Amino acid sequence: MKTALVTGAARGIGKAIVTRLLKDGFAVAIADIGEAAARKSASELANLGEVFPIAVDITNTESVRSMVDQVLERRSAIHVLVNNAGIGGKAAPVVEYPEQEWRRVLAVNLDAVFYCSKAVLPGMLARGSGRIINIASISGKEGNPSMSAYSSSKAGVIGFTKALAKEVATQGIYVNCITPAVIETELLTQLTEEAVNYMVAKIPMNRVGKPEEVAALVSWLASEECSFSTGAVFDISGGRATY
Repeated sequence: MKTALVTGAARGIGKAIVTRLLKDGFAVAIADIGEAAARKSASELANLGEVFPIAVDITNTESVRSMVDQVLERRSAIHVLVNNAGIGGKAAPVVEYPEQEWRRVLAVNLDAVFYCSKAVLPGMLARGSGRIINIASISGKEGNPSMSAYSSSKAGVIGFTKALAKEVATQGIYVNCITPAVIETELLTQLTEEAVNYMVAKIPMNRVGKPEEVAALVSWLASEECSFSTGAVFDISGGRATY
């Protein structure tokens, strides 16, 4: 049985990804900054397979290394990493955007993707196999007004995905990212109604996406059927993406 590690997995898209990977036969570590929420989700999903919670602060390198060590103590390897954790941050024009908030959003959305990927790579390189799947955003391609930190952080995830994928392309490790448009999760509650309406208005299908739809794409990227795609950006945007 292979093992998957999913960050920000206690709720929303992360929980949907855990659910799908369990159904696919993976053992799954639910990593989340909220220990109680991670334990609750693990308990709710225990009937689907082997699932266990881990508390982590993904913006702290020591905490990230501890997370990986805890998974390896329980399982022999981490075959799939899904960098899902993220925050929307404050919605405000650049001229009013607080520097501290900018730093916080980039720490969670971009720095942590680097930390977590770096932590699992030694094992993947030693085995000559692995999958890293990063959850970016359509905002990282197009940019959303009053969401400069979020848009910049997600653009960074896309760039990091492409760079890392090229580094390990001949070593059995596949690195891809997904760029969802607005998805029906608690993240929407962090945004203003104006920001949400702006994003939905740009979706030709005229609806938000569902977490299960994102999870289905992650399922394929984590599978052996994904064999000639790396450094790729997969849109799940209801037709919004134009490239």
